[in-house]
Amino acid sequence: MDRRSFIRNGIGSMATLGVGELILLNPSTAQAMAYRPVANGKQRKIKNNYKTATRVTSVCLNCSTVCGIEGFVQDNKVIKIRGNPLDPNMGSHMTCAKGQSGPNVNDYPERLLYPLKRAGERGSGLWKRITWEEAYEEIARRIRASVDAGHPERVCIHQGRSRIEAEIGRFLDAIGTPVLLNHRAICSSNKRAANYVSLGETDWESIDAERCTYFLNFGSNFYEAHQGGLHLVSRVVKARYDHGAKLVTFDVRLSNTAGRSDEWHQPFPGTEGAIALAMAHVIVRENEVDRDFIDKFVQPGLDTIRTWLAPCTPAWAAKLSGVAAADITRLALEFARKRPAVAAFTNRGTGAHYNGFNAERAVVMLNALVGSVAKEGGYCYGLDEKLSPARYPAPEPRPPKPTIRTDLEDPPEWPLANRWQKMKVGQVVFDYLRQGRAKLDVYLSYTIAAPMTWPEGRSTTVDVLKDEKLIPFHACSDVVYSEMAHYADMILPDATYLERWGMDIRNNMELQHFVTLRQPMVTPPGSATSFADVLFEIGKRLGPEQAKYFKFGKHEDFVRHQCSKLPTRGADGKVFKDGFDYMKHYGVYVDSAAPKPYEVYRKPLAAALVEGSRVDEKTRVIYKADDKGKEKAIGLMVGEVPVRGFTTPSRKFEIHAPEVAKVAATIGMVDDGLPTFHQVPSHVGLAADRLILTTFKWNVHTQGRTASQKYLAEIVHDNPMWIHAATAKKLGIKTGDTVELTTYRPLSGAVGDKAYRGTGEILGSATVKAFVTKGIHPRVVAVSNSLGGITGGRSCEGERGRRVEVAAKGLAPDAAQSFGPAPAVDDLEFGLWWDEKHGGRGSGVNINAILPINPQPLVGMQAWFDTVCSIRKIV
Repeated sequence: MDRRSFIRNGIGSMATLGVGELILLNPSTAQAMAYRPVANGKQRKIKNNYKTATRVTSVCLNCSTVCGIEGFVQDNKVIKIRGNPLDPNMGSHMTCAKGQSGPNVNDYPERLLYPLKRAGERGSGLWKRITWEEAYEEIARRIRASVDAGHPERVCIHQGRSRIEAEIGRFLDAIGTPVLLNHRAICSSNKRAANYVSLGETDWESIDAERCTYFLNFGSNFYEAHQGGLHLVSRVVKARYDHGAKLVTFDVRLSNTAGRSDEWHQPFPGTEGAIALAMAHVIVRENEVDRDFIDKFVQPGLDTIRTWLAPCTPAWAAKLSGVAAADITRLALEFARKRPAVAAFTNRGTGAHYNGFNAERAVVMLNALVGSVAKEGGYCYGLDEKLSPARYPAPEPRPPKPTIRTDLEDPPEWPLANRWQKMKVGQVVFDYLRQGRAKLDVYLSYTIAAPMTWPEGRSTTVDVLKDEKLIPFHACSDVVYSEMAHYADMILPDATYLERWGMDIRNNMELQHFVTLRQPMVTPPGSATSFADVLFEIGKRLGPEQAKYFKFGKHEDFVRHQCSKLPTRGADGKVFKDGFDYMKHYGVYVDSAAPKPYEVYRKPLAAALVEGSRVDEKTRVIYKADDKGKEKAIGLMVGEVPVRGFTTPSRKFEIHAPEVAKVAATIGMVDDGLPTFHQVPSHVGLAADRLILTTFKWNVHTQGRTASQKYLAEIVHDNPMWIHAATAKKLGIKTGDTVELTTYRPLSGAVGDKAYRGTGEILGSATVKAFVTKGIHPRVVAVSNSLGGITGGRSCEGERGRRVEVAAKGLAPDAAQSFGPAPAVDDLEFGLWWDEKHGGRGSGVNINAILPINPQPLVGMQAWFDTVCSIRKIV
C-alpha cells in the first residue's frame, strides 16, 4: 500500500469516505474510536411532532414473528413504530420492545453506507470504497465464469432471515444453481418435520388459543421467543382470564413462560418425548380418547397404538425425566378430559435435541388421541402455500428450476432434511467445504452473521471464511460491519427492513389467509441498497440468457406484480387503481371470505375431482392421475363419502409413518416409523462432574441482529450463566463469581445414527459470570445467546466511543447529512453504561462459539441443548 495514502480509521469516518479512498475497520479496536459527525460540532435537539408526521404501513423484521406495523415519519426519519391493527395476528396498535426499536435499526451511527472492496488480506479490516457499478460488474463477471465453466452450482447464497425467498430463488434459478443455504436446521426443522410427518402440512401449527381450555406446553417460551409469540401470548392470556384455561409448561429453566404458567415442571433435558409418550399411555389406558377420530383418520388403529404404548408407563417416564409419575398421570387425564378444545405444542426446548424429531411427533400425537386436531380451540393448522405463485404471481418469464444437486444443499446423511421442504442442514456447510464435499467460486451472504450465530462460529466457520482456497470470493450484504462482513472480499451495504420492499406472511392465529406488504418508510442513507435490488442488477449483467428474467425493473416492480390479483376496494369503501396501491394504504389483505379450516379433513371432495379416480380397497385412499399420468393421493373414503383427509401419504394423521422407516433404512438406521423415545447418547450415564448446557433467547434479542440497537442492548446486554443453588453450593460458586465453562463434543448413539464428530473430546472454553438460582434444573446450566459481539458498533461491543467532531477533522458542515439530522445526544459516547472498562457488566459472551456442530439424525436439526459441559470456579 502507498504509504502516502490517507487511511480513515473507524466506521464513523465512512460518512465522508470518497470513492477509491481507504478505511480501516477492525473488530473491537477502531470501532470504538470514531463515529458519527455532528454538524459544526454542536448537538441539536429535535422535537417530534406526531400530528404532522406521515403514517406508513409496513412489516417488522426484528424477529421472525413479522408483525404488521405503522411507522410515523418526519424529515425522512422514523420517529415512532406501533402495530397495524389490520394485521389479524396483531389486532391492535400494540407491539413489543423489538418492534419499538425499529427506528434504532435505521439510525445506527455505525451503519455501512457505501460498497467496499477488500484492500488487504482477508480479515485484515482494510477496505476501499468502490461504486455500485464496480460491485455489480465484478460479481456478475465471477458468476459468468462459473456458468461458462459448466459449474453454476459453485455459486451460492447463504441467507439468514431474508423474507425475500421468491426474489432470491429467481436469481439462483436464472443462474442454474440450487445452492440456497439457510438457517432452518439452526432454528425449527424438527418442529416442521414433525408436522409434515403427522399432518402433511407445510408450516407451523396455528393453535386456536383464544378458545382453548388447556395448554400443554413442551419447551416453548412463547412469552419471549416463540415464532408468533406475541400473538400467542395475547390469546393465551385472554383464554386464561375469560374461561379459566390452564397453562402447564415443561422446561428445564424458569423462563418467563414457565413463571407465568399454572404449573412448571423441570424434566431432565431431552426427556420431553418420554413424558409425552407416558401421557399418551395414560390417555389410551383410561380410554379418554376420541374413538371416532382415531378410527377414521389416524394411522395406525387404536389397538396397535395401545400395544405400542404399553411399556411407556408414567413410572418409566418418571425415571428418565425426574417428573413424578403421579403428575404425569394427573396432567394427562386433565388434558384429555377437557377435549377437544385443548392443545399440546412444542418449540426448541423439545425439538433442539438429538431425539427432538420424535419428541416433537410424540407431543403432536397427543392432539390426535383426544381429537383436538383442527377443532375449535384445538391444534389447528394452515392449508396453503403461504406466498404461492398462483396467488401472488411473479413477473414473466420465470427461470426454470435447476436439476443439479450438491452435498452442500442436500446432504445425504440427513435424508429427511429436504424431503418436504428445503430445510437443509446449514450448520455443516463450512465443515463440508473444508472437507472438499463441495466447491464454491462465489459465496454471497445475506444477514447470516455465521461467526456469531453458528455453532463453532468462531472456529470452524471463521477458519473456512478466511481460507481463499475454500471460498475464493465472498460478497456480504449487511447493515452493519458484522463479523461476517469482516471476512468478506466485498461489502454490499443493505437497506434495513424499514427501507425496502417485500411481501410477507405468517400463519394466522385467527385461521384466515392473509398477506402483508413491507414498504420503505424512508430512503436509505448513503448508497445503501436492498439486497433484492442488488441481485436484480447483477442479474441484468450476467448475459442475455439470464438478463431476460430481470426485465421487469426494480424490486418495487416485482412486488407490484405480486399484488396484481389482490382487491382494489377496501372494506371502508376506498377504491384504488390496483392491488399494489391497496396494499400500500392498508398494509395487509385478509381473505375473510374463506371459512375457518375447522375439521377440514372431513371436507367432502368435489364430484369433478373424484371423477376418474380410483380407491385402494385396503387403505381406502383415493388416487387420481395428474396431467403427466402419475397417480397421486387426493383424498380418503370415509364410509361411502370421499373426503379430503390429511395430506400425508395415507391421507390420515400418521402416528405410524412408514415413509420415515423406509428413508431411515437407506442410511442403515433402524427406525420403526413410530415416535419412539431414545435417550440422548451423551446423557446416558452422565458423570457426576458433568452438567448439560442449554441456551435461550431473551424477548429483546434475535440472534446477531439486535445487539447493535442501543434501546434493546441497554435492557439486556450481558448473559451470566444460570446455575442451580444446590449445584453451585457443591462447587463453591456464588452469584457474580467468574467460572470457566468447558464444553465437549457429543457421543454417538446406535449403529447408523452416529453423532457428527461424536468423539466426546473437549471443544472449547469460555469465561462467564455465575448467576445462582433455584429456577433451573440441578443438572443444567444456561447462558443466553445473541450477545458477545466483537463487531457491529459500540452498543454491540459494549465499548464507549467519542464522536468525530467536524471542526476537529475539517469536514464540511453538511457532512452529517448522509445520516439525516444529528441526534440530540450521542448516547453511545457516555450513555453506554455497561462498558466493562468503566465499571459496567460488559456485553456478554458468545456462547455459540463453544457449542459443537451437532445435527440430529434424519432431519439434521442442530441439537443445541445436548451439550455436555464442566464448570471450574476461577479464583
